[in-house]
This record gives sequence, C-alpha cells and structure tokens, in this order.
Amino acid sequence: MSFTLAVCSEMVHLDLPHLERVRAIHDAGFAVEIWDWTDKDAEQLAGTGARFTSMTGYLSGDLVTRDGADDLLRTAEASIPFAHAIGCPTLNIHGTGLGDGGIPVRPVEVVTGDMWLAALRTLERVAALAEREGVTYVLENLNTEVDHPGTPFGRAADTLALVRAVGSDHLKMNLDLYHAQIGEGNLVELVRRAVPYVGEVQVADVPGRREPGTGEVRWSYVARELAEAGYGGVVAMEAWASGDSDVALERFREAFTVA
Repeated sequence: MSFTLAVCSEMVHLDLPHLERVRAIHDAGFAVEIWDWTDKDAEQLAGTGARFTSMTGYLSGDLVTRDGADDLLRTAEASIPFAHAIGCPTLNIHGTGLGDGGIPVRPVEVVTGDMWLAALRTLERVAALAEREGVTYVLENLNTEVDHPGTPFGRAADTLALVRAVGSDHLKMNLDLYHAQIGEGNLVELVRRAVPYVGEVQVADVPGRREPGTGEVRWSYVARELAEAGYGGVVAMEAWASGDSDVALERFREAFTVA
C-alpha cells in the first residue's frame, strides 16, 4: 500500500513567493497543502497544475459557543467555493479559532460536559454542510503543551471521540502525529485505534517540528504501521525544513515510502 504524499506550502521553500513554493513542491512529485486561503488566488493556484489535498476550512469561530459555532459554520461555508476552485477535497478545522502564533482566540482551561455536547452539535452541522457540498472536513488534534495552549479538544483521543460520535463520512480526523507525540505519545497504538476514522495524517519530527529524520520518532516504523492498519490516504509533511527544503522533502519521501 502506498500513501499520497503532500507537503505544506507554508513551511518549506520560504525564500520563494508562495506560488513558486507550490510549483516547487509539485515539480518534486508531491501534492500540496495550504493554510489560509484569503490571501491567495484560486485561479493562479489551479494554474500551477498542482494537486491540492487539504486547506484550512474556516476563518474564525469555535465549537462550543452559540455565536462561535454560527461563525465557524458561516466561514466554513465561505471557504468551500475556494476549495472547489482548486480541486481540494479536504478542509481542516480545529477545536477553536487560532490567532497569532497559534494561540486560541478563546482559550479554555476546563472542558465541561456541556462543551462536549455543544461541540458534537456543531460538528454535526459541519458534517451536514460538507455532505451537501461534496467535501470532507477533518478535525485536527493539537498539542497544548508547546504550540497551542488552551485549545479545547486538542488531544487526539478527544478529536477521535468527537469524530466517532458524529459518525459521518464527511467528518474525519486529521491525525497530526507531531502534536500527538508531544501530547500523548504511543503513536502506534493511536494509529491502530484511529485509522478507521482518519481522513488525513500530518507529520513533523519532535522536538523542533522539522522534517522526519531530525528528531526522536522512528517514522519508517510508523509508516509501516499505518499501511498495515489499512490506511492508504494522504500523509502530509507539515514541518519546517531543518536546512535545504529539497533535502527535507526527500527525507520525508524516504520515511513514508513503504516497501
């Protein structure tokens, strides 16, 4: 089994304008992921010939407050035409909107039972929107120890529980193994539990959020476990290059090429 390998265009080839980064990633044989779409031109991106596998699928809002949920749904709906224009099937959301430096706009210290129920209702609305529009939304786990303190439903176990509870083919989990390694560890067992509900996998090494092979995770082993668990979808490198971006991309390819 092989994966579709994608690279986040926001984190490599930073010496190039964004459109040139997309072309460089495409020319190297990878699909492309983007973050915020509002500063990009869909026609220009589509003109690169690149395959786009994921993009941020909302602009603001949260899962638990009435106004926040309405805002998340409104901005999610506004994001979908851009996704269609570039042929991107998967849109990413988080437990709450993220501001500068990845800090939650609405940090949460304690997630209550009422918040869980509110998040479930909001995600059911997201899944219904996605089904109507022919796309898939993925809910990403985030670590709260280093990068995103105060993010509700940040743990992989939490995002998995919410996705399972919604039970829709149009709402999946974005299993970010970088965040999971920092927050929970035990990646192989996590992969085995989560794969039936996963719509995308993202990777970066720990510590440092650099490409595979620069940190503590044995990625070739994780890749084999993903394949043996039946996952054949997108694996995306959402990582900073430790040095030369072309070298970083090749290290990623080597780690996730399963013989």
